[in-house]
Amino acid sequence: MGRTRREVLAGLGMVGLGAMVPSLVQKAGAFPMDPKGVACPFRLAVINDEITQDFERACAIVSQDFGLGWIELRSMWDKNLTELSPAQVEDARKILLKYKLRVTDIASPLFKADWPGAPRSPQSDHRDQFHADFDAAAQDKLLERCLSLAKTFQTDRIRCFDYWRLDDPKPFRAAINARLAKAADRCAQEHVILLLENEMTCNTATGEEAAEVLKAIPNRNLMLNWDPGNAAALKSKPYPNGFDLLPKNRIGHCHAKDVRYKPDGQYEWAEVGGGVVDWVDQLRALQHMGYHYGLSLETHWRGAGTPEASTRISMDGLKKALGKAGIAS
Repeated sequence: MGRTRREVLAGLGMVGLGAMVPSLVQKAGAFPMDPKGVACPFRLAVINDEITQDFERACAIVSQDFGLGWIELRSMWDKNLTELSPAQVEDARKILLKYKLRVTDIASPLFKADWPGAPRSPQSDHRDQFHADFDAAAQDKLLERCLSLAKTFQTDRIRCFDYWRLDDPKPFRAAINARLAKAADRCAQEHVILLLENEMTCNTATGEEAAEVLKAIPNRNLMLNWDPGNAAALKSKPYPNGFDLLPKNRIGHCHAKDVRYKPDGQYEWAEVGGGVVDWVDQLRALQHMGYHYGLSLETHWRGAGTPEASTRISMDGLKKALGKAGIAS
C-alpha cells in the first residue's frame, strides 16, 4: 500500500514546518508584518548565498539583522541547493525553522545550459552557475529534484532560465518555448509555479524579450521572475520601458539589484539605489498593480569588500527606496 501524504511529510520531518507556514498563496492586497512591525505588500527577502555560504549565518542576518520573514534559496555550504545531501537538506530545514524563515522560491539553475544543436557560445564554460553544472540532458532530472525541494521547503515557486544566450535564437525559439511550456505543465501537476528569470546571459534578458516569450507561451503556470538589473545590464531601460510591456498578471517574483555604466560603456553592479534602475518608481508600480509575491535582494555588487558587507549596504538602499516609494519605512 502507498504511503499517505501525511506519512510522507512526517517522514521528511515536515509536519512542524507545515504548521509554522501559513497558506502558500497569499491574497492580493494582504500586507504582512515583518518581525519588526513594518508593513510591506511584498515578501521581502534576500538570496541566501549573496550574504555567505554559511547558511545559518545568512539566516540569522536575514531574520535578526534585517528583520525579515522570507529568504530565497540558491546555494549553501559551497554546494548548489539541488546537490545537497538528504542530511544537509534536513539541516537547512531545521535552520529555517529556528529563524522562522519562509522560502520565497527555489532559485534553481534549471535550463541554464546550452540548447542542443545550436551553435555553442564560447562563453558557456565561464558563466557563474552557483555551484551547479547540469547539461541539457540532465534537465528533466533536475526539474524533478527542484519539485521535491519545493515540497520540502514549502514553497510554490521554482526559478528557471531559457538556455545560454545565442547570437541568433530565432531558429530555436519555438522549440525553447515548447520546452518551457512542458516544464510549466509538469510543475502545474504539483501545484508549483515555474518562474522564468530574465537573465542577460540567457535568451530572455530584457522586459521586451520577456513580453514576447510570455505572449508566445500563454500557459499561466509560467510566470516571470522580473529582474530590472539584468535588463539594465544589456542597456535596456527596465522601468518604465520594459516593465510597461509586461503582462502584469504574469509577474510572479522580482529580484532587486542595480547597475551602473562604466566609461567604456560596459556595465558593473552597483548597490541598490546607486545605479541606473529607477527603483523608487518601479516599487511604486509594483504596489499599484497589486503585486504581492517575492522581492528578493540579489546583491551581486561587492563594492563594500565582502558579500555580507555589500548586502547590508544594498539592503539599506532597498529599504530606503521602499520608504521613498511610500511603501514601508
